[in-house]
Amino acid sequence: MLIRSRFARGALVLAALLGAPSLSSAQLTGVEDGEWRYLGGDAGHTRSTPLDQIDSSNFADLEVAWIWRGDNFGPGVEYTVRATPVFVDGVLYTVAGQRRQVVAIDSATGETLWVFREPETLRYRRSPRTDFGKGIAYAEVSGRGVVYITSPAFFLWALDARTGRPLDDWGASVALDDFSETGVRDLIPDLVRDWEPWQDWSEPYDVDRGIPRQLGMVTASAPPIVVNGVVVVLVGHEPSYDQTRVENVPGDIMGFDAATGEFLWKFHIIPRPGEFGHETWENDAWRWSGDMSTWAPASADPELGLVYLVTNASTVQSYTGHRPGANLFGGSVLALDVATGERRWHFQIHRSDQWNYDLPTAPILIDLTVDGERIPALIQNTKQGLIFAFNRETGEPIWPIEDRPVMQTEVPGNYTSPTQPYPIRPEPLDRIVLEGITEEFVIDYTPELKQQALEILSEFRVDGLYVPPLPYPHDNDYRNVVGCLGGVNIYHPPVADPTTGIMYASHNRACSAPGFLVPTNGVDEERGLPELSAEAWRGRERHTATTGTTVAAWAPGGPRTFLPAIERLPVYKPLFQGLAAYDMNTGERLWDVPVGQTPERIRNHPLLAGVDVPDTGGTGFSIQMVMGDLLVQTTEDLRGETEVNAAGMPMLHARDKRTGEILASVEIPFPGQYGMMSYMRDGRQYLLVQSGSAKRGQPGALVALALP
Repeated sequence: MLIRSRFARGALVLAALLGAPSLSSAQLTGVEDGEWRYLGGDAGHTRSTPLDQIDSSNFADLEVAWIWRGDNFGPGVEYTVRATPVFVDGVLYTVAGQRRQVVAIDSATGETLWVFREPETLRYRRSPRTDFGKGIAYAEVSGRGVVYITSPAFFLWALDARTGRPLDDWGASVALDDFSETGVRDLIPDLVRDWEPWQDWSEPYDVDRGIPRQLGMVTASAPPIVVNGVVVVLVGHEPSYDQTRVENVPGDIMGFDAATGEFLWKFHIIPRPGEFGHETWENDAWRWSGDMSTWAPASADPELGLVYLVTNASTVQSYTGHRPGANLFGGSVLALDVATGERRWHFQIHRSDQWNYDLPTAPILIDLTVDGERIPALIQNTKQGLIFAFNRETGEPIWPIEDRPVMQTEVPGNYTSPTQPYPIRPEPLDRIVLEGITEEFVIDYTPELKQQALEILSEFRVDGLYVPPLPYPHDNDYRNVVGCLGGVNIYHPPVADPTTGIMYASHNRACSAPGFLVPTNGVDEERGLPELSAEAWRGRERHTATTGTTVAAWAPGGPRTFLPAIERLPVYKPLFQGLAAYDMNTGERLWDVPVGQTPERIRNHPLLAGVDVPDTGGTGFSIQMVMGDLLVQTTEDLRGETEVNAAGMPMLHARDKRTGEILASVEIPFPGQYGMMSYMRDGRQYLLVQSGSAKRGQPGALVALALP
C-alpha cells in the first residue's frame, strides 16, 4: 500500500478564513526572552534557541561559570543526569538521583535553592525506571509558577516554583505517612478504575504497594507536559526486554487540570470495544495485554491544541503470539486534543513490535516550506534509522510512505505483521537498514577481509530491519538470521533549527543475530518467581486467567549464535557514530560526518596495517543543540571512550549548521550526557551541558559555561 501525501489546500484556506493559527512563526513558544520553558526548549522539542551572544568568533573563549554536582543525591547519580533543566525567571529546575528529587538552582551561581523529595514507598522500590527521570514540566497558574513532576512511584506532584512546597488546594489527599495533604495525586486509581482486570480484583487497594503484582506494574520516565492549562501525564512500565508475563496495565494517557489537579480525561492506549483500532487486537488480547509506555517526552502545539506522544509495544518482547494483530496504538505517533483527550490523528510507525523498537525521541515540530507550500510539520526519528514527516495538523505524510513485505516468523503460534511502513523520503540515517549487509556494506578494506566476511555471512540469512528470532532448534540451512539498525536512541536525541528547517540526528550502525526462542511450558524460569507461573500458553490459545499471571509461550533461550567477527573486526564496515543534517523542506541529506576518533582497536589492528581505513567515528554518543547560528556538539562517555584533546579533556564544539565543519572548540571538565540547553540571565548568555561519567568516577553534574 502506498500512502500518498495530500496537503488539502482548500481546507487550509478555509481554516485561515475561520481564524486558524498562522503558520508564519518560525518556532513554537518556550524560548522567548532567553528562557527555556520546556524540556526540549520550545513546545516543539527542537532543542534550539535563538540566543547568539555566544558565536563562532568567541566560542573558544568560553569559561566554566559554575558546576552543580549531584554527589549528595544518592547512589548512581552519574547515570541519572538525563534531565535537561527548564529555565524560567532566573531559576533552573531539574531532577536528580534515583529518587528523582526536584531541584531548583540559581542560574547565575549554581547554588541549590530548594529540593523536594517524595517520601519512600514500596511501589517506588519496585519501580524499574528510577534512574531514567528526564525532567520536570513548568507552567504559570494564576500568576504563580508551578513545577510538575511524575515520580517513579507514579504520583503526580504540583510544587510552588518559588519554594518547592506542594501546592495548597491541589490534587487529592494520599493516605500515607509523611505525604502532604495537598499538592499530590495518586495516579494509579485514575489509571485502573475502568480497567476490567482491576474491576475483577477482589482485594482492597494498598496505596503503599500500588498495583498488585499479579496484575502488573506502572511507573514513569518522561515528565508530564502542560498545554493550555492541562497536565498530560506520560506512563512507563517494565522494559520489554525484562518481561516474561503477558499481562500488564495499559499505559493510558491522562489529562489533569493544571490549576486544581482535577482528573479531566483518559485516552485508552489499547482500544476497547467500539473504539478506533479495537480490531487490531486479536485473541481478546485487549482485555489483559498492557504496557504501551510513553517513554520519550511529549511535544505540543498550543495553538492547534494538540499534544504529540510516541509509544512502545505491548507486553513481552520477541514473542507476540498471545496478542496477534497490528496492536494499535503501539509503536505510534499520537496527536491528541489536549482539551478532551480525543485522538485527532495517528500513524503506526511499526506494527506488532517484537524488536524493542520503541520510539525513543519526542516528535519535533517545525514549520517547513515544501514545494512552495507552508506546512506545520512533525518529524519523527526512530531507532531503526527511518525518518517520518507529517503535517502535524492533519497527520498527512509530507512524502509518500510505502508498505513493504518483511521477514515472517517461523516460531509456531507467533505473529508478525506481513508488511511495515518505509518512508520514501527522506532516506534513512543509514541505508544499511533497508536490505542489511549487502556487498556495499561488507568490510572490504583488504581482499582477504572481504572474502572472510562473505564466507561468514553465507552461513546466515541477512535482511534489514524486521528480523524475527528463530525457534530453537530449527531446520534451516543457515545458522541464524541477521538484521541491522542505524538510528537514534534516548541517549542522543535529534534536534532541529526552526529558522532553516534543518534537522540534525546522530546515528550509529549495528548488525547482529537475535537470540532464539524456546517453549516456556508456562514456567517463568528466568526470574525464578513461582508465583508468576501459570498454565502454559500454546500459540493463540484463548487467555482465561483473571488474577494469576500467564507466561508467554516462547521466550529467549537456547545457545546464542552471534554474528562472528574477524579477530574483533565486524564483517560489515563499522560506523560507531555519525552526525547527519537533513533539509526537511526538501527531504535531502545535506551532510553526514563521523563524530569522534576511530577507536584504537581499529586504527592499530594488525589486519589493517598500512590500510587507509575510513573514519568510523568514536564510540561515545554524539549530543547536540542548535544555538543561534551554531550547532553545538559534544560526545557522551557512555562506554568510557569519548572525544578528547591531547590533554585528555573532553571537547565541546561549535559547528557550522550548513556544512558540519568545526569552527571552534573549548574544553569541558566532564564528558557530556544526553542533552544541552542555553539561557540568558542578566544580559549574559549561559550554555549548560549535562555531564557525568561512571567510567571516570565523576558524578552527574551540570556544567554552565559563559564568556568572560
